[in-house]
Amino acid sequence: MSKDLDYYLELTYSFTVRPDIADGGFIVEFPNLRYCVGTGDTIQEAIEDAMVAKSEWIKAAFENGINIPEPGTGDEYNGRITLRIPKNLHRMVAEAAKQEGVSSNQYLSHLISMGIGKKHYK
Repeated sequence: MSKDLDYYLELTYSFTVRPDIADGGFIVEFPNLRYCVGTGDTIQEAIEDAMVAKSEWIKAAFENGINIPEPGTGDEYNGRITLRIPKNLHRMVAEAAKQEGVSSNQYLSHLISMGIGKKHYK
């Protein structure tokens, strides 16, 4: 059975809302719909904008034969985390990573895995 455009438009996708630190207001993102976002001065405005963006994203993907992931599928755990840390901590991480000859990402990944490993294997 082939799924039509209306099928995808009726699906309910989870989304996240976060403050827009750079410009003010709020940003809404759909984890399953890459680069599909909405913005607004209030949370409600951002959600409303995101719902329009979601509809347009799905229509464009459908018309161009691009795979439309269904809710709860895809890269929920894609290995990417955005982390904000104080500048002095960033400097310390970068310097320690450089001493070890690895990137800051590799160094932080190692530290996290060591910490989680200690917790799970006590």
